[in-house]
Amino acid sequence: MNIWFHPAKEFDNMLRNAASKIQLENFDPQMRTADPRFGDFQSNGVLPMAKMQKTNPRALAQTLVDELKKDENFDESLVEVSIAGPGFINFALTKKFLNAWLAKYKGEAELKNASKKFYNGKKVVIDYPSPNTAKQMHVGHLRPMVIGEAVKRLLKFCGADIKTDNHIGDWGTNFGILIYGIKTQNYKLDPNNENSLEELEQMYKRGSALTKENPEAADAARAELVKLQNGDAENVELWNEINKVSTVAFERMYKRMGLTIDMTLGESYYRDKVGRIYQELSEIGLAEENQGALVVFHKEHERFAKQPFIIRKSDGASNYASTDLATILNRVENLDAEEVVYVTDGRQQDHFQQLFITVEKWFKAKAYKLPQMRHVWFGTILGEDGKAIKTKSGEPIRLKALLDEAVARAKALVKEKNPDVSEDDANKIAETIGVAAIRYSDLAQNRTGDYVFSWDKLLAFDGNTAPYLLYAAARIHSIFRKIGTSPDCNFPEASELETEQEIALARKLIALPSVFELTLSELRPHFLCTYLYELAGIFSTFYNANKVIVDDEGTKQRRLMLCARTLRVLEAGLRLLGIEPLEKM
Repeated sequence: MNIWFHPAKEFDNMLRNAASKIQLENFDPQMRTADPRFGDFQSNGVLPMAKMQKTNPRALAQTLVDELKKDENFDESLVEVSIAGPGFINFALTKKFLNAWLAKYKGEAELKNASKKFYNGKKVVIDYPSPNTAKQMHVGHLRPMVIGEAVKRLLKFCGADIKTDNHIGDWGTNFGILIYGIKTQNYKLDPNNENSLEELEQMYKRGSALTKENPEAADAARAELVKLQNGDAENVELWNEINKVSTVAFERMYKRMGLTIDMTLGESYYRDKVGRIYQELSEIGLAEENQGALVVFHKEHERFAKQPFIIRKSDGASNYASTDLATILNRVENLDAEEVVYVTDGRQQDHFQQLFITVEKWFKAKAYKLPQMRHVWFGTILGEDGKAIKTKSGEPIRLKALLDEAVARAKALVKEKNPDVSEDDANKIAETIGVAAIRYSDLAQNRTGDYVFSWDKLLAFDGNTAPYLLYAAARIHSIFRKIGTSPDCNFPEASELETEQEIALARKLIALPSVFELTLSELRPHFLCTYLYELAGIFSTFYNANKVIVDDEGTKQRRLMLCARTLRVLEAGLRLLGIEPLEKM
């Protein structure tokens, strides 16, 4: 019996095979979720094909269905196929299939093993969160952290051989100002001092203002930068210490946010590798001298024909473009990357479009292996005034302060709902809920849009929020605690699904692979968030309408199985979003 993990994909393949056997070339089934009244999945591809062939669409649909039923993988006991309207092909999974799917894909391990086929070991490098050293993480760093982590986890779950490259900004003119400030103020760098990064940031702000007002200070800072670039031992040591202070502070935040980083190769790593970029792009005629700089124009592009992609500045210095070109070459040559994913804000769209076009031309000319390149860009977090969220003084909100406030607010809610909870348990639950609420409120938004930050919304226990989903999972755990059974046990006596709510819940669970496919196609985690929210709502409807603990053993077991499968899908989905579920709340 063929119990496919991803039925929609199987039906798509069957239709394509059937089309090829009746000499219907380039047929696209256009498979999608169907109106539940007609089935589980629907193919809309016959209508455009019939129009192209100038034939009757319903007759063509019937010919396709007749051929499809000859497929050795087709089993009428598992799926019913019908034709609706002018030629829509509907697929309705039978109760036999629904029960068998629920029995087979019972937990996170089974779901993960089946999902590996999406990427099938493809080597992927994801570039995030990539902060700048000597600066504290603020609210602007939230989106690359949570979106990047969710994308990475989903890709890994779906079979990618993935590596995280934290491409930090650890090289540039700011280090001249910092080293000048450290020397003139006799400042002692201490990675164990949690305030060191803030003190460095303030030092840079004062130094930057001073160099603008005082030409002598500007000259002195430039001299310190030149000494660093020339390998002066004292300045290199200070630069290493600045980066160490930054790294310790970053890792503290990564741990709190559940990030796992495989490697950190910053801008500095590529400073001696950009020469090859200048040489190769010049040799193939892609780069040209323009006003003293080395630039690339893309004459076929409406905007980039006149907007230069500067890969070496007029003073001979490298920049983001040159190091990004060196970076992708390193990822292909040394990491065997077949796909590279960049997670940055939307203001960098032009940069990455120019980067990708340049890489495609360069790699083609040099016969290098070209990876798939994807820019996962995102919008801005807004305050209630509709402007970028900031403190009252106009400064960016520190990420640590934002998380601390979320946890404090969550703790107040936890104590309000459960006054008897111990202080230790309250702190643990609050940390999970608070951080999860911040993370989920971001991921639930379409990443390319701006969104308004609202404490009331993100911490609400109803609506599409982390507290709601965490509570939904914890509530299912309580069902199994009450009866002293594990949600991972087998349900051998589960009878066939009967009620409308049971079937609706089973159908929603089986839609998970289609949601994975959609989320992977655009790397937009909000598709998964929406699915989990809808699943929790459908479960609630099922639970309110169907008593689980009943005398009939077959009925009890099938309803417990539905509870268990919902729980494991909810938990797997939350973990993919970087949220660790709770068994009690």
